[in-house]
Amino acid sequence: MDQNASNKLAISSPEQPQLQIEELTIRRGERLLFENISFTVNQGDIFEVSGHNGSGKTTLLRLLCGLLLPEKGKLIWCGQPIHKVRPLYHSNLAYVGHTDAIKGGLTARENLIVAGALNGGGISPEEALDRVGLSKLRELPSRFFSAGQRRRLALARLLVNRARLWLLDEPFTALDKMAIKTISSLLETHAANGGMAIFTSHHAISIAHAKRLEIPSILA
Repeated sequence: MDQNASNKLAISSPEQPQLQIEELTIRRGERLLFENISFTVNQGDIFEVSGHNGSGKTTLLRLLCGLLLPEKGKLIWCGQPIHKVRPLYHSNLAYVGHTDAIKGGLTARENLIVAGALNGGGISPEEALDRVGLSKLRELPSRFFSAGQRRRLALARLLVNRARLWLLDEPFTALDKMAIKTISSLLETHAANGGMAIFTSHHAISIAHAKRLEIPSILA
């Protein structure tokens, strides 16, 4: 079985996953970050969230993860409000934030073994490390990794689980041009196999068929 076929099997389901965001409004303290944001993420969609610093890009991802609550609006997964299908939604969700959440005392391979044990179903740790260009460092404790290597290892966690929806906050931070190309390819392959992704970035990233969501600057 080829690699693409195995990925398709990992995320296939009788359900047609769809994330609907309806009229979201959120504040940070007394400050209004954004209001009435609506969009729909279907299978195969990649959304790049852009906006000025402080516009609420990270807050939007944290909200979609369930770490924050909106002041107003709805989140709907497969036709149901997320609060009614939270375990199902979270089992289909993978989040990589600003911090890499890498265990420095574990090797690269061991970090992915732990990630796979928590929410597995994807490719093997060895294959995931190869996909992100870290196969030669698989037995090295990750505390010796550079910032870029740590970022690639954090993103490799996406590959060892079968999450359909990837939420990535600045995934290209600390990556060189070759690594950016590698991670962009992972996003494109995930979408081509029926996955979905929403990411923020300050870089000019070229990803096939990516849609752009601009968060307007609001002064309040």
